[in-house]
Amino acid sequence: MAIAIGGISQGLQSIAPWFRINNSEAHMELATLVVQQIRAVSELTTTVFAMETVVPTSQERQWGTLTLGRTNLLYIGYGEVRAGIDLAQLNEQDIERRGEELIVTLPAPKILDQKVDVARSRIYQYDRGFLNLGPDTAPELQSLAQRETLSKITAAACEQGILDQANEQAEIAVTSLLRSTGHQQVVVRTTTPSTCGLASGD
Repeated sequence: MAIAIGGISQGLQSIAPWFRINNSEAHMELATLVVQQIRAVSELTTTVFAMETVVPTSQERQWGTLTLGRTNLLYIGYGEVRAGIDLAQLNEQDIERRGEELIVTLPAPKILDQKVDVARSRIYQYDRGFLNLGPDTAPELQSLAQRETLSKITAAACEQGILDQANEQAEIAVTSLLRSTGHQQVVVRTTTPSTCGLASGD
């Protein structure tokens, strides 16, 4: 089990020149300009959680109320969960200027994606039981095991505080970006997420 911080500096630095604002520009345009350029990043992936887990699945062959056989499949699944911030949700109300101080309030972090790495996952054991009386349902049991793998690694990532870590890393990254473009007095505020779970797939 491991948590690794994803590299984000290159993507942010690529838009850094857009943040440089001439003194002649109207103060009222600052919020719109900053929002437009931050949105160009689209998503800020700050934390990746990776985990290997063992998932047992089984299915029985029934004849009435009698169990004729049982098939057991043991799956070793490796998966990853990406967490970060959807910067498209940022708007002008999230940008504030107080004198020389630039204040940015980031949207709440969320699970952006989760996946099973099939190349690193495998069926460890497939057993149809005595006289192979269990149903031959390897594809179905493997699919079930992969879904369970996603649920387990996402739950583990949430328990390990992946969204809190995403907030911390996003604050550091955005602060560094804005300071590199000439805004020396920068305050980046994060938003506490309400839930942590499977990505919606939108």
